[in-house]
Amino acid sequence: MAPETTADVPAICHVPPIPVSPAAKRVVLLIAILAGFITPFDGSAVNIALPAMGAEFHMDAIALSWIATAYLLAAALFLVPLGKIADIYGRKRIFLYGIALFTLASLVMTMVPSTNLLIAVRIIQGIGGAMIFGTSIAILTSVFPPGERGKALGIYITAVYFGLTVGPFFGGVLTENLGWRSIFFVNVPIGIIACLLILWKLEGEWKECEGERFDLAGSVIYAGALVCIMYGFSRVPSVTGIVLIAAGCLIGILFALYEMRVPMPVLDMRLLTKNRVFAFSNLAALISYSATFAVTFLLSLDLQYTKGFSPEQAGLILIVQPAVMALVSPVAGRLSDRVDPQIVASAGMALSATGLFLLVFLVESTPVWYLVVCLIVLGAGLGMFSSPNTNAIMSSVERRYYGVASGMNGTMRLLGQMLSMGVAMMLFALLIGRVEITPEYYPQFEASLHYAFMLFTILCIGGIGASLRRGKRQPVPA
Repeated sequence: MAPETTADVPAICHVPPIPVSPAAKRVVLLIAILAGFITPFDGSAVNIALPAMGAEFHMDAIALSWIATAYLLAAALFLVPLGKIADIYGRKRIFLYGIALFTLASLVMTMVPSTNLLIAVRIIQGIGGAMIFGTSIAILTSVFPPGERGKALGIYITAVYFGLTVGPFFGGVLTENLGWRSIFFVNVPIGIIACLLILWKLEGEWKECEGERFDLAGSVIYAGALVCIMYGFSRVPSVTGIVLIAAGCLIGILFALYEMRVPMPVLDMRLLTKNRVFAFSNLAALISYSATFAVTFLLSLDLQYTKGFSPEQAGLILIVQPAVMALVSPVAGRLSDRVDPQIVASAGMALSATGLFLLVFLVESTPVWYLVVCLIVLGAGLGMFSSPNTNAIMSSVERRYYGVASGMNGTMRLLGQMLSMGVAMMLFALLIGRVEITPEYYPQFEASLHYAFMLFTILCIGGIGASLRRGKRQPVPA
């Protein structure tokens, strides 16, 4: 059977790779590290600060979920469209705009006076995050050749996990001593430094699809499908929620049919139908993040509400998982340059499923050491999965698709994170209702945790199959 790659897809635009010096590669990697750190740090620190935010604005459990979900939804809506825009108009330009917008929104977050404005600014942060997610991996893939790509992606993902690692701890320290608003101020100097480095040091531009027309109609349909699905999850088990999810699925089918008919689609569906490695690697990413993202959110609430830990103590415990991820990820990335990524990533998915299964047995009296063991196993699994899977995705497409592939990879991550939060919100709605989590509702809250971890374990087991079905990586022409 012929290799399934994007070589089967007719080329609309193609330019040869731009030669990059070793010094320029180091600059690109440094900027990517800063960008890779800032967004996960923000997200993981905010998870720790949620009870403090809820106390200030008197928010119920579902409203608290929307602080994280609004950011994820906005980022997911714009990731693939902005990845395509970056392919057309320049990845460096969109990357710069994204960091600048994210930094500005972070500054505004230090001054928000109400719940509605807080969630609105989180949406703006999400759009900036989409510009970063949709271009950073694409730029790295453009600069580093296949033999060096896994190592570079491993270092980048290590920066992501380092942000996740220090986020809970420093988020707890800042929340306890300076208030939750101080978390967002940390983003400002980092974002300014990254912008200055891009303007002064980042050479060249990457826009292999310059001159191509942007598919605005397809982007709007795509956004409509995601909004319906995610908002529907927040309204389940009501009839409105079920109708919205069904409508989102139908709009998603319409989007796929439309994209197959237009000459310059925002997402060429043949990347999914003719490229098995790309399709199943993205499916595996979707399942992995769907099964694991809400774990930190749920455990943060559990540690602070039912177990009585302070934000700083909870952050110190939750730091274990991303710390292990940061240690394992660069090793897994280098390994995926020599061993087929499906083997390394599938082993990581199996470890993640084991960690989630162990969390099913958490109760109020569970000792901290048991939780730490669960987080170590889960962190090792995610570290083994992420960088090899990203390497497989980016190495399975040609250069002209790097922005879209990067955006698609980020979309699977964010859509998975949204679905994970959607499961948590659905269980809260079913078992707790729209009320603040007070001691009288702790039994219902603990039941929500058990059901969530059971569902996540089942999902992750299914993800092992998706990871194994991708097949071996095939060489793709530059």
